[in-house]
Amino acid sequence: VGKQLENAARMKIEEINAAGGIDGKKVEMVVFDDKSDNGEAASVARQIAADDSISIVIGHFNSRCTIAGRDEYNRKGIVEFTPASTNSTVCKGFEWTFRNLYRDDYQGPFLARYAKNALGWKKVAIFFDNDDYGGGLKDSIVEEAKKIGLETGEPIAYESGKTNDFKPLVEQIRDKGCDGVIVSGLYNEAALIAKVLRNDLHSDLVILGGDGLFDPAYVTLAEKAAEGTLITTPFVFSAANDSPEAKSFYETYKKKYEKEPGAWAALSYDAVGMALDAIKEVGADRRKIKDWLAGRTTAEKGYKGVTGLTYFDAEGDCPSKGATVAVVKDGKLDRAQKQLQP
Repeated sequence: VGKQLENAARMKIEEINAAGGIDGKKVEMVVFDDKSDNGEAASVARQIAADDSISIVIGHFNSRCTIAGRDEYNRKGIVEFTPASTNSTVCKGFEWTFRNLYRDDYQGPFLARYAKNALGWKKVAIFFDNDDYGGGLKDSIVEEAKKIGLETGEPIAYESGKTNDFKPLVEQIRDKGCDGVIVSGLYNEAALIAKVLRNDLHSDLVILGGDGLFDPAYVTLAEKAAEGTLITTPFVFSAANDSPEAKSFYETYKKKYEKEPGAWAALSYDAVGMALDAIKEVGADRRKIKDWLAGRTTAEKGYKGVTGLTYFDAEGDCPSKGATVAVVKDGKLDRAQKQLQP
């Protein structure tokens, strides 16, 4: 996922530089790796914030890392613009933090309603990664499930990077009368859950996952066990529904990197594009960039990109982006036939 963000950002910057840069100057991208670790993310944030030559941050990916870095970014006054973090509290109370996708308190209810209304499920098992993303998303799923009469039972927790044996956890749902399984976490662990469910329990229960599963690596890791998995995503490439901007980006990215881009690549590309629009208009001053972004509060002032229109509310959240459901079909991620009706 990190490489998707980096590749797409680099692609947008190379396009700008090929067209002459900004005011005749080339844009430079400096890459940092937070290793998906809270402590490392805080360290990276200190390095970035202290470097006056850096005007804006595109990142982080993980909600926990975005949250770990935001104190320093806000203290030093540099925009942290995440194209991926969905924890509901990411932007709240931090004027220098923005995102160009939905929040988990939108995604969670969406998942619960999709399970009940689109799939007809009455009872689900929930597995969740016990961190800012997985836990926050799980809470919002459970809260909505209670409102709409979807039975969830006791959600089952695991620790990303620490839980290795998922068989005892998955066996807990055996003979519980569940109609399906919801996974609130990232694709690595979701793949392990899918393999245990299919290969050990020989279960045909459908897996419904949050957007942390939305990556081709889930299909690679889970192999045949991934087939039929339904996944919420901020964006999915689909030949029948793509805009000209999306089609152009898809083909260019695929040719350049010899890999298909996913939602995170598209969102990163849009975040960089919007950031560069700000710099074109107000220059490289950090506060002016922040004020420009904070002023994009309506559709008329929004940024039109691959993933649609981006503008912000008073918290720096993006109210213009909804969710789509993707499905793993024949080893590929595609738009699901069943979508949640408004």
